[in-house]
Parts: sequence; C-alpha cells; structure tokens
Amino acid sequence: MTTTRSSTPVASTDRVSDVLARDEALVEIFVRHSAHFEKLRSVTMRRVMARLVTVAQAARIAGVHVDTLVRDLNEALQLDAGHAAGIEVIEEDNGARPTALRDVELDVREDMRTGREPFSRIMAAVAKLGADEVLHLRTIFEPVPLFGLLEKRGFSHEASRHSAHDWSIWFWRTDRELREPLDPEAPAHAGTHDIDRPTVWLDVRGLEPPEPLVRTLAALEALPDGHELVQINARVPQLLFPLLAERGFACEIDDSSADVRVRIWRAGGG
Repeated sequence: MTTTRSSTPVASTDRVSDVLARDEALVEIFVRHSAHFEKLRSVTMRRVMARLVTVAQAARIAGVHVDTLVRDLNEALQLDAGHAAGIEVIEEDNGARPTALRDVELDVREDMRTGREPFSRIMAAVAKLGADEVLHLRTIFEPVPLFGLLEKRGFSHEASRHSAHDWSIWFWRTDRELREPLDPEAPAHAGTHDIDRPTVWLDVRGLEPPEPLVRTLAALEALPDGHELVQINARVPQLLFPLLAERGFACEIDDSSADVRVRIWRAGGG
C-alpha cells in the first residue's frame, strides 16, 4: 500500500489523486459515500480519473456536502481539518438555457452502469452540435469534470437531478452566431510539427483501455524538455486529445497507414 505522510489537512481544492497518494486506503472513504467511486479501486483508472476531479467535485458527484467528505478524509488521516479546509467551490452561473434550441438526446446511463467509457460518445455528440441545438445528456451522476472541459470549448451548461442516479445535463454554445461546429475527428489541441526534436517512442498497440491513455500521460510527465513523444496506436485515441489540451500539449496525427502515430510536444515549444 502506498502512503505519503503529510501534516497538512486535506482541502476541498485538493485533487483526488493527491489525496489517494497520501494513503491508498482513503479510496474506501470515497466508495463509502458513493458507489460511483468503485472504479478508483483500479490503479489504472485512478491514474486517469483521480487527476481530473477535486475533493469538492467528488462531493458533488457523491451528493454529499463537501465539509462531510473533507472531515471524513482528515479523520481517517488523524488530522484536524480546521475551519477553512472544507470551503465549498461554487459552480459559476452559466445563465438560463435557451429554450428555443432543439434538443439532441444522448443517454449514456447504461454505459456508465456497465463500466463502459461514455466520454468518446459525448465528445462526438458535442462536436456535431449545431448552432440551433442543445445537447441533452442523461447520466447517472453529475459529470462535474466535463463542465470545465466544455466551458473551455465555448459551451455553457445546466444540470437537473431527477433522482439519486438520474441526471439531465444540457450543453449549448455560448456564442452560437459566432462559433463554428467542432470537427469530431480533430484533436482538441492540434498543431503544426515544424521543429525537429529528439523523439521518445511509445507503442501502445494491443493494450486494453485505459492502459494506452495511462501510459501516454505517464510518459508525458517524464518527457524531457525539448523532446517529443510519438505514440504508436492501433486507432485514433480520441480520449487523449482533450487531456493533452488541458496539459498544454499540441499533437499531430498520421493515420495514413495501418498503425496510427500521434506526435506530441509541448505547445510552448519547451
């Protein structure tokens, strides 16, 4: 069991990955509050999911007050949370959903119940969304990490809880008259590869999801300055692209042969 001792109390703004790095046994606290976090028992899933979610967002997904989750985590670590650690992060008001837009329905509840990854279906639907349409997404919990990702792409949202495991989320373009539809086949942060850099090769062919994604993100964390990573894949890794954008990487895809090669480098040129 991996344990990293720290005397600093867990705060609502901490990433779940950082919390679990203190003590892997803390996964039981998350699971106790919501069965949605059962996936965190998998080391590979933790490396993908836990880095995207803060403690405050995890509390929202679980449907518990953030102070409760922060308190339970700190009690398990035998730490005093103090008075400021559990300050709740309030979502920015996106404004009223335009009622004149046409609903495009996407139900991923069964995918989520059976453990299938719905992200690619969601992003494909978002990419095809017209200026006069709103995506009506049905989920079994509030997909908080998705809000920030799509906000960066110019989308607002509205969420409604029907029951403990039934949510409606609507996404629509904020500047509908100015924005062009997203290309569903394009990476979120494409670029032009015009500089020769030392190359690190990563072959993920034959690996089961999410292992290709996990290994690629780990390789990028260790990528030396001035280098680029070339991932060799059996398919275009759609789930990778928004994560690259969030981390400040650009990429270029070559799918002209049987194997797909994704060339990745830091967008700032470092």
